[in-house]
Amino acid sequence: MTRVVLLGSSPGPDTAPTGLRLAVLPGSPTVSERLRSQILSLDPRPATIDTGDVAAALRALAEVAESATESLLILPTDSVIHDELIYQITKTKRGALALIAKEPRPETVEEAQPDIVPIDEAEPEISDRRLEGLPIRSRAGKSRIISVGTAHHAVTRPNAVLLGPLHLSPRHAPTLAATCRELAGMADVFGADDDLVQLIVFGLVRNGVSVGIRGRRDLFYRRVTTQQEADEAGAAMVGMDEDRARLDNAVKGADGFFTTYFVSTYSRFIARWAARRGLTPNQVTLISIALGVLAAACFATGDRPWMVAGGVLIYFAFVFDCVDGQVARYARKFGVLGAWLDATFDRFKEYVVFAGLAIGWVVSGNGDDIWILALAAIGLQSVRHLLDFSFGIANRRKPPGQLPTLPLTAPSDKELRRALQSRKVERAQGIRGLLKMWSKAGRFRAVHWARKMIVFPIGERFAAIAITAALFDARITFLTLVIWGTVAAIYTLTGRLMRSLA
Repeated sequence: MTRVVLLGSSPGPDTAPTGLRLAVLPGSPTVSERLRSQILSLDPRPATIDTGDVAAALRALAEVAESATESLLILPTDSVIHDELIYQITKTKRGALALIAKEPRPETVEEAQPDIVPIDEAEPEISDRRLEGLPIRSRAGKSRIISVGTAHHAVTRPNAVLLGPLHLSPRHAPTLAATCRELAGMADVFGADDDLVQLIVFGLVRNGVSVGIRGRRDLFYRRVTTQQEADEAGAAMVGMDEDRARLDNAVKGADGFFTTYFVSTYSRFIARWAARRGLTPNQVTLISIALGVLAAACFATGDRPWMVAGGVLIYFAFVFDCVDGQVARYARKFGVLGAWLDATFDRFKEYVVFAGLAIGWVVSGNGDDIWILALAAIGLQSVRHLLDFSFGIANRRKPPGQLPTLPLTAPSDKELRRALQSRKVERAQGIRGLLKMWSKAGRFRAVHWARKMIVFPIGERFAAIAITAALFDARITFLTLVIWGTVAAIYTLTGRLMRSLA
């Protein structure tokens, strides 16, 4: 569950009158009515902070945070937002996440500032530039908020605004409560155009919380204060294809090369077709298992035509293995049983196919020494999954890295940026430096996909089985699996040892 906090009358420029209607939607609901219906599944009784008094609002939020045992979603009630965007924000793995909009970069040389100094030499400023009605007083990096300012707190080269939605995991609730109480005590120094969410993130960042960022991407979010703005927002929102965004989000963003280019390009449409006809993820998993068993049976004949058929079947077994997860994400049908089935029977399909290949080799009169390679492939894959599982558990227990802090009373973020720069230099030394360099190398497309392929993910494994079994024989298949799998194991183990020592 998620504890939802609705900021009914957020201090700042976005104080919205009640009764703004979205006439383009069925029933012409008001903005606040629609928002409440959207978050009903998250929190049937959301906390509402409906006050224009900054100090009172912050104290009320502190009380909510102090009693929270689940994640917190903070939303202004004047928000017009897609359901899918709420879902994506609340399902983030980040401990804290804010929705932002970055200031557009200059499109031409004439628009750029030729005399701009490097950011390390830039002086903090209190910007009067605005974006979507909000003052640009936040500095956003590639993945998180670097610094936030107010009408009385300067920021080095601000480039973004905090739009409104803010999601926090339970571990940050105590920090949020303490931050809000501290902010409430200094509320008289804030300006009239300082938005409440902006102030909250200002305090969290200065208290060492890593606040991740995301943009709207292909989804809609806007805050409205007049009926004209509500009409424009409603028209713009219904003009966007939310279902397509939801479908795209059903596909994992970190899949391997083969999955990305030879499966996910069309499997998402199979997933939508299946979801709309009521198929559950578990039913799709059973289809994948059945195709895997049929592929093994084809391989067990040892005949070339059936080997080719087995290669085709194992490919589609993997396609439906992807589809089951995409159905779960698209239809939002998750369960412990489904996760267990998917993880367990992925291995079952691989191992039964290994057995089928070995049997086919033997019945073709090639001898039974193939079982040595088959057992080597099974053993290697089992060890790799054991290492993956154990490292995942150990990594979850690892405490998050600490970010520098800065007193809320400090007039600028200069000292915070110095501390961050020192931290960056320190982390660039030794093993961490090597890992950082390797991570940066991933910016190059060829390196990115090479790193994806070298770990021999499930898509590449099934592709290797399908291609080598159809074109060659079981011995070539097992040699490919063992050699590539060994390289992948060495690469993965080396990387994890380095991360453990860093």
